[in-house]
Amino acid sequence: MDTLGGVPLRPGRPVLHRHFTRETLVWAPLTRVVSDDEQGTRLWLATGSPVVRQVSEDGQGPRGMPFEQWVELPKKIIQDVYRGPNTLKFHPRGAAYSVWWLFDPELRFRAWYVNLEEPGVTWDDGAVAGVDLTDQDLDMWVWPDLRWGWKDEDEFEERLAFPDEYWVDDPDAVWAQGRAIVPLIEAGAWPFDGTWTDFRPPGEWDIPEPVTDGWDRPRQRA
Repeated sequence: MDTLGGVPLRPGRPVLHRHFTRETLVWAPLTRVVSDDEQGTRLWLATGSPVVRQVSEDGQGPRGMPFEQWVELPKKIIQDVYRGPNTLKFHPRGAAYSVWWLFDPELRFRAWYVNLEEPGVTWDDGAVAGVDLTDQDLDMWVWPDLRWGWKDEDEFEERLAFPDEYWVDDPDAVWAQGRAIVPLIEAGAWPFDGTWTDFRPPGEWDIPEPVTDGWDRPRQRA
């Protein structure tokens, strides 16, 4: 099967959704596979799921300080819990973005989120599997009435001033990818046509146990 650039992932399988800054792991929530086929890969991230994330030695995250300060701090990886909304993540095949369906605690659809990123690559080591990518920071909100807006553009511009530390090498390509999605949003076309807004995870899916071994394997490249 042609997947995100690696092996196929079976439905229900716990999968680490690993985000890297070049080769450094910074965030990896544990998701479950909804589907992995010619259309793309869908992952379900439930509120309360385990997450591995990078913090400073005193426990701070990168958004709590200027980027110039963050890159100078010593860092560590911790096991934590994902506290964001229930999210259905869709990676279209070979695309430099993913689209997320955000749901409230009662699983009512609230918004789409377009995450601009390097195309993901899957891997499966048997005991542990994952999807590896680099988040390019610039994102888009899309509301149910198809209003939309950019997100984190100030953060994106701030970090571009530090090319030796920042992991985005072609900001024009990131902006172009985002702009290319706008006509789909404004037309209410797929994937902003209401498909999957009524998604419900299978009732037997509980919160997966944290991954304590194998989460730190080297990044998978296409």
